[in-house]
Amino acid sequence: MKKLPCEKAIWDTLPIIRKEIACCMVHDFGLNQKEAAEILNITAAAVSQYKCNKRADKEIKNPSILKEIKKATELIINNGSTVLETELCRLCRLMNKNDPCPI
Repeated sequence: MKKLPCEKAIWDTLPIIRKEIACCMVHDFGLNQKEAAEILNITAAAVSQYKCNKRADKEIKNPSILKEIKKATELIINNGSTVLETELCRLCRLMNKNDPCPI
């Protein structure tokens, strides 16, 4: 049975976006796992699992999506939870619009 777009977003797209943002926070912006987790409103263990590919083990290969994730990450770091929801939704829509299978 084919998943509805929102089901795909919840089960596939959103975890991959969170993974990319968490890893970008740690690797590109120098935050530790606890800091990244607090900003993303997830646990430090979740960030660790994202980093070790134990959670959301697929990778985004589309360079334009990765560029947008890096921009979103910087916005989220600078503005915290005030832009988190907006950026997650924007990235999810972008991934689903841009590429039928961006991962």
